[in-house]
Amino acid sequence: MNDIKNPNKYLGNELNYIKKVLEGESWSSTGGSWTIALEQAFAKKIGTQYAVAFNSGTSTLHAALEAAGVKAGDEVLSPAITVIMDTTATILANAVPVYVDVNPKTFTMDPVDLAQKITPKTRAIITVAIYGLSPDMDSITDIAQKHNIPVIEDNAQAVLSFYKGCMLGTIGDMASFSFENTKHISCGEGGMVVTNSEVYAETVRKIGGHGFKNLKADEGRIRLNQDVFQNPHYKRHNILGWNYRLSEFNAAIALAQLERVDELVDLRIKSAHLFIDVMNTCNYLIPQEVPEGCVSSYYTLGVVYEGEERIGVSWEKFRKSYIEEGGDGIYGAWSVPYLEPMITERQYVKRCPWVYENVKYEKGLCPVAEAVQPKIMQFKTNYRDPKLAEIKADVLLKTIKQLKSR
Repeated sequence: MNDIKNPNKYLGNELNYIKKVLEGESWSSTGGSWTIALEQAFAKKIGTQYAVAFNSGTSTLHAALEAAGVKAGDEVLSPAITVIMDTTATILANAVPVYVDVNPKTFTMDPVDLAQKITPKTRAIITVAIYGLSPDMDSITDIAQKHNIPVIEDNAQAVLSFYKGCMLGTIGDMASFSFENTKHISCGEGGMVVTNSEVYAETVRKIGGHGFKNLKADEGRIRLNQDVFQNPHYKRHNILGWNYRLSEFNAAIALAQLERVDELVDLRIKSAHLFIDVMNTCNYLIPQEVPEGCVSSYYTLGVVYEGEERIGVSWEKFRKSYIEEGGDGIYGAWSVPYLEPMITERQYVKRCPWVYENVKYEKGLCPVAEAVQPKIMQFKTNYRDPKLAEIKADVLLKTIKQLKSR
């Protein structure tokens, strides 16, 4: 029974679409049609007017910050429990990361701390839907609107998540999604920026496409009129941009995944609830709280582990026991970003010394995040066979019972 394997994630039209790309004339988004097809389908699914494809869910964040007008020395606020990429994208824009503490039950940005950390230098707020759960977007957007600060949703872990009936991606000024290997929609590497602003859409597209002036909010191809484009007197670039484009191959795979996204997300939700039901049998595995009105897409199941205090079993020992019984590996949460060596050893100062030479971060900056982060366990939800999820949930129950009897 434990020999059941997780099915391959590419069960739809992926191979068929890749073959069509190979048979086509263009493998680049600058001339092909698959990336545009993905953008149009993704925008429709999320419910925004525009979607712009990128090569990663990190370049999306950088482009969104640049499009929002973030400049050297500006401050960008992001939560203290998240991946390092919200920090590095901010530093790439030569801006200063400012960390906001979190709600200990949801792990999402605390609006009270957010309001206290806004200064005249604040130019953007990055919210993070950690593990697929929306932050308190009403409170955050109220604060942002009061100070005229754009909100960028980092929804790398949240596809088809909802906040009070609104799809995540439709609430902030822009939103970033990831198609990295572990995400709900996966093409190995990739990402998407969505927005209802034509100005933001055109700007992020140009930033991600070498600054070609003929790029538009809804058009990523640059060689539509060869007579104009190939003329030696034609001037191509009107803003500073990078190559953040998504290839036609990646776009084709992501499009096939998008066609099945409801099924893929539903499988994760069902898997998470199997584990939550088991966790309700003990008092030391406390799942991330999902507030009323929110629907999490459960990129993973985040849990606060209180076993060391309540049953005398360390985080590491519990994980080892679960694996020995046949469970999948339990992942720890990423370190609070400002306690990573890149920050503590001040590597970021090299990026732009005149901006960062007086910027310092110390332990105690976000005490709630620092207390919660070491206790978080991330349980896998990416089971594409419901029977396999049931087996792993049964293993967890067995582990809990055995530790209780010791």
